[in-house]
Amino acid sequence: MFEGLRFNHWTASEGDDGIVTLSLDRAGSSVNAISRAVLDELEQIVERLAIEKPAGVIIHSAKPAGFAVGADIKAFVEYAKNDSVLENIEHGQRVYEALARLPCPTVAAVHGACMGGGTELILACRQRIAADDDTTRIGLPEVMLGIHPGWGGSARLPRLIGATEALPLMLTGKSLSARRALALGVVDRLARPQELLVEARLLLRHPQPQPFVRRARAWASNTWLARQILAPMMLKQTAAKVRREHYPAPFALIDVWQRGGGSMQQRLRLEARSVARLAATPTAQNLIRIFFLQERLKGQSSGTESGIHHVHVVGAGVMGGDIAAWAAFKGFEVTLQDREMQYIQPALDRARQLYEKKLKTPERVEQTARRLRADVEGSGVAGADLVIEAIYENTAAKRALYAVIEPQLGADGMLASNTSSIPLDALRTGLAAPQRFLGLHFFNPVAQMPLVEVVRHDRLDPAIEKRALAFCKALGKLPLAVRGTPGFLVNRILMPYLLEALRLYSEGVPGPVLDREAKKFGMPMGPIELADTVGLDVCASVGQELAPFLGLELPPGLEQKLADGKRGRKDGQGLYVWQGGKPLKPEVESDYVMPPDLQDRMILPMVNEAVACLAEGVVDDADLLDAGVIFGTGFAPFRGGPLQYARSEGVERIRSRLLQLAQRHGMRFTPKDGWDHPALAQGGLVQTTGGTP
Repeated sequence: MFEGLRFNHWTASEGDDGIVTLSLDRAGSSVNAISRAVLDELEQIVERLAIEKPAGVIIHSAKPAGFAVGADIKAFVEYAKNDSVLENIEHGQRVYEALARLPCPTVAAVHGACMGGGTELILACRQRIAADDDTTRIGLPEVMLGIHPGWGGSARLPRLIGATEALPLMLTGKSLSARRALALGVVDRLARPQELLVEARLLLRHPQPQPFVRRARAWASNTWLARQILAPMMLKQTAAKVRREHYPAPFALIDVWQRGGGSMQQRLRLEARSVARLAATPTAQNLIRIFFLQERLKGQSSGTESGIHHVHVVGAGVMGGDIAAWAAFKGFEVTLQDREMQYIQPALDRARQLYEKKLKTPERVEQTARRLRADVEGSGVAGADLVIEAIYENTAAKRALYAVIEPQLGADGMLASNTSSIPLDALRTGLAAPQRFLGLHFFNPVAQMPLVEVVRHDRLDPAIEKRALAFCKALGKLPLAVRGTPGFLVNRILMPYLLEALRLYSEGVPGPVLDREAKKFGMPMGPIELADTVGLDVCASVGQELAPFLGLELPPGLEQKLADGKRGRKDGQGLYVWQGGKPLKPEVESDYVMPPDLQDRMILPMVNEAVACLAEGVVDDADLLDAGVIFGTGFAPFRGGPLQYARSEGVERIRSRLLQLAQRHGMRFTPKDGWDHPALAQGGLVQTTGGTP
């Protein structure tokens, strides 16, 4: 059937039953990212299939890793530079639409990751079958890159499963498990992984009809009337979560769906033009840059094995207990030590709650829980590959603990501290093997926060650092190597923001105003709510450690709150009163006049400290610094990080605003060394390869 055609990325075979199997196997890559070359070959194949009219077509992936990670984002960046996004989007739409219109049954057989353009490819097939295992994930996460589906996803998914199910999936970028995809109707059948292609053949011969009720509901949710009713509701819900000026893609997606009508061609035309417009926005460019930075962080330990199987954690408080729980969840054998069982038991209880939430069956919960064991005596140290110290922030106490632990460690055992602010040069003093000691600074809550600071010092063995990076990757975290200076990177940049916000609060600026202005800038949570969430005691402790180094002072009023037992969320009272885990924010008087430089006073100290960290080499380069601040603090992702924000606003303009703040409010705003750093004059996207997230 395909005589005379040669393919680099596809293989085609025809069985005796007349069924053609197309295998996607992108050349020179461990994963399938859909490039122009992949689409060009598929276009030729589909043209031939339309002429030959086989008995059926099965599309699957020859890659063990999965079906397809999505579009080739590096190529998308080049299209944006060359102003050819629209042409390439329209080309992909034509190929997929030709596939959808083939005069023969088509089935997509899915295993592993099927994201973005990969999901749009399977939606262009008549039916879909998925491997019934934990690795299968199907989604349209383009909104995370500041765009939305462009190869027909926004047109086909609402028609398939109904707008009320499809739009939330695309607006959030969440992926589906195989079973959830089956329940929603995204796939028609599941199969055991080893029988996927056999079952796909059976599905071709005996198509699985969509239930009438589901088809009727899907049709009804896409009528003109439904679109006029649902679209404003979805716009309102979206606006409650993100601002249109910050993240335009979700709003554009709703608009495309609302205006799309019943014509597929109309829907595709609107979709392509919308994606082309979004690709030119700073939001998309910054979010794509962040995606590449995330891939860079993940890839730092490539080729290195951690050699870690048994982890021993000392300190069963919130941080230590949750680190231990997460390590066990990720497959490590973990022993958890504290002075008495009464301190360990709450951590074990929290761990079980985590496992019950994450794991669906009692058997898997029990299996995971067995990997986490209480160890009051500390006997697990001797057999541990890694010991993580997570006791309270006191240099003398930590060093006394190391003196007990280190002699028990094996020859290859690593010792790490979860300290959030103490310089490692101070902690390593007295160690017999300082080259095997480092910092592993996790963030709270451990199960949710993606970043781990891998903290260096002047005697650290680079091979130990590599093993630590590999360990963090095995935990599903993003590791960032940082110098062991006070506060490292994240806390050093976050504390000036928090302390200035607390100072403004003490000056009489209402907490809700401070929170609102921070969120208006793009922070995920306001600083007053954040201080209460972290705990005013923690803020005070870290602040006391860092304030002298940063040239700052603790704001007035904090000590009195702590003396009154009002530490924040955990006590039910702090700067706010808390009920049911949420703050009760007081109403702000309607005639309240906000200081005009309020946002600058909170945000620019972060930028100033980021520039100082860049100049001092706290991280290896400017891109990694932006990545660390975004993944560690939630700094407005659409702005690309503090350094990228300085570039976009104008370096001299930001510096000038700091000088003005210093004149008005004090020397703490004086621009620090580093504003002439050459990296501040550089910008653009990180160049790497990869698919959609």
